Amino acid sequence: MKAIQQFHVLPTLPAPLERLRELAYNLRWAWDADTIGLFFRIDRDLWEATGRNPVALLGAASQERLEELAADDRFLNHLRRVGEAFDDYMRAEQVWYDRCHAAGEQGPCVAYFCAEFGITDCLAIYSGGLGILAGDHLKSASDLGVPLVGVGLFYQGGYFHQYLNADGWQQERYPLNQVDQMPMKLIRDGEGKPITVTIEDPKGEVHLHVWLAQVGRIALYLLDSNVATNRPEDRGITGELYGGDQEMRIRQERVLGIGGIRALQTLGVHCKVFHMNEGHAGFLAIERIRQACTTLGLSFDEAVELVRGSQIFTTHTPVPAGIDLFDPTLIDLYFHNIYGQLGIDRERFLALGRENPMNATSPFSMAVLCLRLSRHANGVSRLHGEVSRKMFHSLYSGALESEVPIGHVTNGVHYPSWISKELAELYDRYLGPKWQYAPADDVVWARIREVPDEELWRTHCRRRERLVAFARRHLAAQLEQRSAPPSQVRQVRQTLSFDTLTIGFARRFATYKRATLLLHDPERLVRLLTDPKRPVQVVIAGKAHPRDQAGKELIRQWLHFARDERVRNHVVFLEDYDMSVARYLVQGADVWLNNPLRPQEASGTSGMKAAANGVLNLSILDGWWDEAFEPGVGWAIGRHEEYEDREEQDRVEASALYDLLEKEVVPCFYDRRQDGLPGGWIEMMQQSLATLGPTFSSHRMVSQYADEHYAPIAARCVLEQGVDAGQARDIAAWRARVVRAWPRLRIVSVDSDGTLEQQVGDHIAVRVVVDLAGLSAREVAVQLDYGRVDPVGEIVEGALHRLDPSDPESTGQITFRGAIPCRTSGKLGYAVRVVPFHLELGEDIAGGLIRWWLP
Repeated sequence: MKAIQQFHVLPTLPAPLERLRELAYNLRWAWDADTIGLFFRIDRDLWEATGRNPVALLGAASQERLEELAADDRFLNHLRRVGEAFDDYMRAEQVWYDRCHAAGEQGPCVAYFCAEFGITDCLAIYSGGLGILAGDHLKSASDLGVPLVGVGLFYQGGYFHQYLNADGWQQERYPLNQVDQMPMKLIRDGEGKPITVTIEDPKGEVHLHVWLAQVGRIALYLLDSNVATNRPEDRGITGELYGGDQEMRIRQERVLGIGGIRALQTLGVHCKVFHMNEGHAGFLAIERIRQACTTLGLSFDEAVELVRGSQIFTTHTPVPAGIDLFDPTLIDLYFHNIYGQLGIDRERFLALGRENPMNATSPFSMAVLCLRLSRHANGVSRLHGEVSRKMFHSLYSGALESEVPIGHVTNGVHYPSWISKELAELYDRYLGPKWQYAPADDVVWARIREVPDEELWRTHCRRRERLVAFARRHLAAQLEQRSAPPSQVRQVRQTLSFDTLTIGFARRFATYKRATLLLHDPERLVRLLTDPKRPVQVVIAGKAHPRDQAGKELIRQWLHFARDERVRNHVVFLEDYDMSVARYLVQGADVWLNNPLRPQEASGTSGMKAAANGVLNLSILDGWWDEAFEPGVGWAIGRHEEYEDREEQDRVEASALYDLLEKEVVPCFYDRRQDGLPGGWIEMMQQSLATLGPTFSSHRMVSQYADEHYAPIAARCVLEQGVDAGQARDIAAWRARVVRAWPRLRIVSVDSDGTLEQQVGDHIAVRVVVDLAGLSAREVAVQLDYGRVDPVGEIVEGALHRLDPSDPESTGQITFRGAIPCRTSGKLGYAVRVVPFHLELGEDIAGGLIRWWLP
């Protein structure tokens, strides 16, 4: 029988404890060890039982316990200390962003949109790497004082919880989040009514409520369609993360993009920069353009120019298969009523998301949409930037692959969230507090060599022991849930060893990540694991997407291997991988294994988290490891090879992995000095921390976004909508003029005064005559692409050099002149091209208007 009325009875916080409520509702506690310790003191068992959730803890604590704490001077002193530190943090003046960019800036500047955010375990609205990265982004933005707000979705069912059946096959369950026990608050108006945002759907309006999760200084707004006034099918739009079919996906992305923009406006939050973290948020650009057309009276082209300059798109996808693609019929269903508001027809709208706008059957790509409507774009590692430029090269017809406007900002991780408490205390003693608030300082991390070997090793061994103890508890709980015999439960409580070399492997079980590469030669692996003098153990965790049958099969293979009596105590699979499991693994493993198919790993932040804890990486040179690896900080599997034959690649790289483990990793771990310490291993830990520590923190990542993207965009965009409308009109008019003239623009002649042989230090003068077809010389850039020439005549590693016009104001045939410096010997060559140029945009290759000289 359903209740006709629901209500929640809460304990009354005694007056001395009232501050606990404020602390519980600000997620800064998630990365502040002293605040966590405070809540832990309330009730240790209840803290764990509530999923380390202080809001639920305060709601479940007995009135008697609260009264007892209110009379406990030691607890009150602890509360006072935590409260004062919180106040100092929230009121801090002259934070990094103010010092470097915008002292005195009022209100948020950046709106950061993402489909998932991984802030902490008890706010279960994340699935994996993308969400954890987004959560670390907000935390570092808070620490650095970047004026930013987050926008996402609140999923009633979150992401699925994993359990395995008797055959090792992944099963899924979706327990609902208990919103009244989560560290977030429903935003209400002055009359106490929930703020409501409305978007249009084919069947009518969809109403959205907005939740606020406060992340330190950063507000995270979460949209929720589970509103009583909605139809049942609409209430479920934000039901599950990445659940449902393609139609559900497009509905979720409309809520994120369109609903997110309207939510910010309803709340009076005015931003200058709009950061789309993956393509899920791309529809925000459509909404901003629509509003510019309908409220400012701009044409579609003018509105595009208005918003493009204020948007940044970060792609996390290194393969086309990972991009959201929608059938044109779905786009028609959900956007047909917008075509008219934009003043364009269906084909023009669909062209925004088509790789080839002329292909009427091409699907609508969210990544293509974001790239076409953003002036700033980046991948998430150096190699991923290169892969992205190659993958999206076709969007920039005639451009060199190297100049495709996609840069890179390598991901980072939030050290205070991921470094173990024991190691953090060690860092505090020897590195000083700057490792937390200025982690990009090389000098700070160089001090790791001052840590005595014994202390560093003892701290690391303690974390391995905690991992083993956690794994035993976790495995026992798994078996008890399946009603396993008591003897089997007792057996797993003895599995693994506290002193054995431990390999951690935890990630999404997608096929390209090759979770079973280590199983390529099972007998060789058995011998490696069970060596009586130098044993090895492997702790594995990870989920496959519910519809990824191939990924589920990889999990099943590991489960079956782990049941082999010879390795039963050497291999374990931990179910339901989440942030809590991840922390134990990255803090307690000795080696972090990663073996994806190169170059299909965009970044790989789990390896960064492990490295920050002194764990050594053993990885394919892909993602972050491609730029991080150097001898002495870990091990590289292979070099930079890429294969045509997948089976051959697996065979070669599995053999290389076994060789590394047998000949380098295992001997290094077990080679002990007279004092019993593994000197070579500790030296590698120190080298890894000193080298990688300053580079791969999310503080460095967020400050790089601020320096290279946020601050320059904010300085240029004086209004919430972007650049001012007058400038947008000017740019649109210029672009239209260039498009009309371009078919008639031609390169008349190219000549030089050089000979076929030159000396190093010479200069070759080049003259190019161009018929500008009515454009002025200031509206184009005539460029030389020069560099080494390969055996087939292609320029490799070329450099672009702009030529000077004889008359900048001329609109007829004019001569452009320049000189090529002969700085190196060898076979060199040059090519000539003309591209549009605008003072605001620079050389503009986005429209594909590039004229190469073809003699």
